[in-house]
Amino acid sequence: MGLIVQKFGGTSVADLDRIRNVAKRVAKTFDQGNDVVVILSAMAGVTDDLIEMANKVTSSPDKRELDVLLATGEQTTAALLSMTLQSMNYPAQSMLGYQAEVVTDHTFGNARILEIGASRIKDLIKKHNIIVIAGFQGCDTQGNITTLGRGGSDTSAVAVAAAIQADICEIYTDVDGIYTADPNICKKARKIKEISYDEMLNMASLGAKVLQIRSVGFAKKYNIPLHVRSSFSEEEGTMVVNEDSGMEQLVVSGVTHNKDEARITLKKVPDQPGVAAKIFTPISEADILVDMIIQNTRAGGETDLTFTVPKSDFESALAIEKTVAEEIGAEDVFGDRNIAKVSVIGVGMKNHSGVASIMFHTLAKENINIIMISTSEIRISCIIEEKYTELAVQVLHTAFGLDEE
Repeated sequence: MGLIVQKFGGTSVADLDRIRNVAKRVAKTFDQGNDVVVILSAMAGVTDDLIEMANKVTSSPDKRELDVLLATGEQTTAALLSMTLQSMNYPAQSMLGYQAEVVTDHTFGNARILEIGASRIKDLIKKHNIIVIAGFQGCDTQGNITTLGRGGSDTSAVAVAAAIQADICEIYTDVDGIYTADPNICKKARKIKEISYDEMLNMASLGAKVLQIRSVGFAKKYNIPLHVRSSFSEEEGTMVVNEDSGMEQLVVSGVTHNKDEARITLKKVPDQPGVAAKIFTPISEADILVDMIIQNTRAGGETDLTFTVPKSDFESALAIEKTVAEEIGAEDVFGDRNIAKVSVIGVGMKNHSGVASIMFHTLAKENINIIMISTSEIRISCIIEEKYTELAVQVLHTAFGLDEE
């Protein structure tokens, strides 16, 4: 017996047949003597449809009202699953974010959870109810409905699991676990049995889309084991756990890629104190995320500075930096959309040398030029030309022995 949180994504509840399948899985877990709390996403495609509807009403929907609208997607699936379980004679009750005491900040569209009271959830658990909670949503301190941004149901699930001190949080999705690389471009990718929180955080931030990065951060902070598995099979998935839990520490656990990057270069920037702040402050004020930064010092008190931003922010960032370049006296500003980032990740890198050498040598053998490099204790990332992405992932996967069972 245990206390289990189960989260089901949009494809898992895409229609009534799939909701019935989810109900059967939840009922089976409950019948095994477990207390069960379920977190649901909206049906696949519903959130996009609601956004499209709002945009037909006005080109710039009020963010508060948009959150009220988008929250109805998860409200629908929570009610339908509860009804389905009740029709099967199970004691189910649905709850919205505010009823589950999910308290957030005031950032409509991308709110952050401040706390979860969880008193009502715990009371219902004591009465042996199956609690079905609408994910992706909460309520700010002024009583406004808020949403947590894309993938927010993952964050809801892990935050609830932490608040009620669940034994495990199961994330059900349309894939059967976390792989050593994207199976769509690397046919030799294999499912990982166990991966550490830090490895998963890096994979999520570097292009792997199986888990939302904020949810992994919650899981690590509160030491909640995550089990990523498929809604459509009984097969075991991937456990995301503390690296001290006895898991095997491979030198490299996975290879990720991200094509959603663009780079901007400022040429011949004055190499003086305060110039970097002038370059990046307006980018920050525009809420544009900067990833990698490289500075190449020239002779004569000048430097070239290159950084990457999401492709969706490329035009805005480039326009900002053209203005900045005139102010600071830089010679030129130019950019490139046709890049990608490939990364190798593994907690075993902490104790092994030579990983960078293998990575660079492998890419060189394929005549793949490295444009930028960034490293951390358990990660090495390279910016390359976008057209070489698939090849780079495949050869790195082989070079680090990930093809082998």
